[in-house]
Amino acid sequence: MKNMIRKVQQMPNLPQPYSMRDWRKVALDYDRLVFDFHAQGDFLPLPWMDDSHINTEKDVIGLPSYINSKKCRQNGRQEGINIMAAVLGASACGVDKSHQNGLDFVDMLENFFSPREGEQVFLNTFTNQSGHTFWYETYPNLLMAAISHFYHVDWLEEKLRLAADRYVAAVEAMGGEKADFWHTAFSFSKMETTDNGVWCEPEAAAGYAFVLYSAYRKFGKESYLDACKKSMDFLARCEKNPYYELLLPYGVYVAARLNREHGCHYPIEKIANWCFDGDSDCRFGWGVIAERWGDYDCHGLCGSLTDWGQRWDLMNDANSSREVDPVKSGYAFAGNTFSMAAGILSAVRYDPRLAHDAGKWFLNAANASRLFYQNAHGPKSQSCAFFTDDPDYCIAYEGLRKYWDGMSPYATGDPIRYSWGSIDLGLYGSSHVGMFGAVYGSTDVEGILCLNCGAVDFIDSDCGETRLLYNPYPEAKTVHLNGLPQGCWTDAVSGKKLGCTQDGQLSVSIPEDGAVLAVLEKENP
Repeated sequence: MKNMIRKVQQMPNLPQPYSMRDWRKVALDYDRLVFDFHAQGDFLPLPWMDDSHINTEKDVIGLPSYINSKKCRQNGRQEGINIMAAVLGASACGVDKSHQNGLDFVDMLENFFSPREGEQVFLNTFTNQSGHTFWYETYPNLLMAAISHFYHVDWLEEKLRLAADRYVAAVEAMGGEKADFWHTAFSFSKMETTDNGVWCEPEAAAGYAFVLYSAYRKFGKESYLDACKKSMDFLARCEKNPYYELLLPYGVYVAARLNREHGCHYPIEKIANWCFDGDSDCRFGWGVIAERWGDYDCHGLCGSLTDWGQRWDLMNDANSSREVDPVKSGYAFAGNTFSMAAGILSAVRYDPRLAHDAGKWFLNAANASRLFYQNAHGPKSQSCAFFTDDPDYCIAYEGLRKYWDGMSPYATGDPIRYSWGSIDLGLYGSSHVGMFGAVYGSTDVEGILCLNCGAVDFIDSDCGETRLLYNPYPEAKTVHLNGLPQGCWTDAVSGKKLGCTQDGQLSVSIPEDGAVLAVLEKENP
């Protein structure tokens, strides 16, 4: 179905200039570099071993959130969302993070589970307490639920069960059947919502729904499914756009699964458009870019459509009298863009109506995302051209500004701008690149990608192998795919048979400006 997501209509079919990186290679290069304790360079190695044993007796890896960030290189100060995303992304690309160079990086993540009475959920640092920010406190649990898709570990399943129980109790405390997430956060120690009087993060409902549905599929407990639906019911009831950071796309995914697997009728189109539109009612101007910045199509990148270097908290005030220059405004972020692929592309498996727009969005986003990296710019179009410890260019800048220092676009970040760091290359955003790398695949026709949507479907599923192909050209194209699983394939978009693989090969015809969602047929019992 075309034009399901409004913002995608504003994007070109084939972005220009077209220069697609091999995102799988970028993800694997990143994994090798940031987990290398013996790397040499002015700012290397990046990881260290933390033996503080704050929550468990296990040593744990530390990774800085930014290159050369001293405040993030202290034991106990490393961010869980950074390390968890790196483990998840590499795992989705086929790396066994439980046995890598003699270390078990999955086992180390137990340190981020807070054993303190009243918490018993995963948090972003070892000593965090819940009740300050919904997304920072929900996302670690989502990432750990996703990691459990790849690793069946006793302690992880135990902790996820405890976290799911806490989430069920939280949903009831927020109103049960009429649960209200329109708050800043939820304090598990007090079992009540918190509000700071400045902003709200209601998209947490999508994160809760993901964690709870993952727990339901894993443990079969009906209370998890019930609380998941109550979280999604909140989104269905919403009349205002609850998009805040990066959780809402996972609501598209959960909606698609509940609709298909439980006969629900959640408004996928409404939730998906919230993610893209840029008219958030809780964070002014946040959504998906659909513009050309300077000489580059930057369509598909996620972040702020209105930021022009102002303090981020001021950008939340939609009633501010500030003047925003629309020509110079825009600030896209690497982590948000990479993460969106997991929510949107996995949803396609359960609702093929999304296939066209999801494929077109990813083509634009994947092409533009090269601009987060040093090798896409000359020295005047980036803030840290002096950094030379990344010869494979696998560490991204935190973000890309539409306009800065007379240049458009400009690769940069917040550390130098706000004088709390010296390098704008950020690991916490780069660590999400595996979500691009896992789905990415090329074909023999430039501009047509072969996307493995199942690679980012992080909740156990009965769906078979799926490949999404979007054709940006004004005429039909035939691509020749290699390395596919053996069997017969059907297009879930048109319902037509595509044929059977021969030695892993299959030829697929894609209509003009159209999409094919190739699904491997299940064998008859």
